[in-house]
Amino acid sequence: MQRRKFLQQSFAAGGALLSAPVVFANPVTKTFSAEEKPFHLNYAIHDGMFKNSAGDDFIEQIKFAHGMGFRAIEDNGMMERPKDMQKKIGDTLAKLGMTMGVFVITSQNWHWKTSLTSGKQEWIDLMIKDCKEAVETAKRCNAKWMTVVPGNYERSLPVEIQTANVIRALRIASDILAPHGLVMVLEALSDNPDLFLRHTDQTFMICQAVNSPACKFLFDMYHMQRNEGNIINSIDRVWDEIGYFQVGDNPGRNEPGTGEMNYRNIFQHIYSKGYQGLLGMEHGKSKDGKEGEQALIKAYRAADDFR
Repeated sequence: MQRRKFLQQSFAAGGALLSAPVVFANPVTKTFSAEEKPFHLNYAIHDGMFKNSAGDDFIEQIKFAHGMGFRAIEDNGMMERPKDMQKKIGDTLAKLGMTMGVFVITSQNWHWKTSLTSGKQEWIDLMIKDCKEAVETAKRCNAKWMTVVPGNYERSLPVEIQTANVIRALRIASDILAPHGLVMVLEALSDNPDLFLRHTDQTFMICQAVNSPACKFLFDMYHMQRNEGNIINSIDRVWDEIGYFQVGDNPGRNEPGTGEMNYRNIFQHIYSKGYQGLLGMEHGKSKDGKEGEQALIKAYRAADDFR
């Protein structure tokens, strides 16, 4: 599955009948309306998520999202954007007091192929190149986290050897990122059975073995629901290695409340554990146009209403 293509198609479909100024606090009381106040948790929007309300310009979408109470973004394709746009996004976030979430740490899509599992130097060299480029990208857009997927199974090797190959490669990557305070977050996926990294216990073990603050678990709740279920207990088991969350209901991979997952309970549990990081909104919308964007915001308000 081509993750970036899926997201672009999903986000292009949606919208919401909304409008709001960028600065929405009452200048005297510093209070917010119920529709405008920041959320309890820090949900990160994607490019295209509010294009029907704010237009095609991602900068304007960011400003609109801020007006709706969101305080973070993530952008899988950040490394492929022009450098001046990377900086413009970073400057906009800084001005608004927003946080940059993950971008995918690859310019070559090497992590959708047989790669780090093979132990071959050609893949490690490409990873090193991309990590060094990611450091510069992160500086321009004020990023801290970046997504890494080790690749597909190398069917000619035992699983244990593949695991050792992945750990060795990720230790090299960690040595590049750690001095800059950056964190790669490993994402276990459910897109197809050829992907090597699929489960919470497997990802936890690899993070423990890499043993670096620059290597943590991106716990994508949509993928983990498909692969395992039992989300809250799984979160607790691997909590020490979780560096980032992503959201998407199942089935459908749309906003909370459109599938079987009780996101209000999940969000409340994460909040109660003191989580102060980001939760990426890596999903589509269940309805088209501005109506869909309004429904998305209402869904997050409902799921975040737990105190």
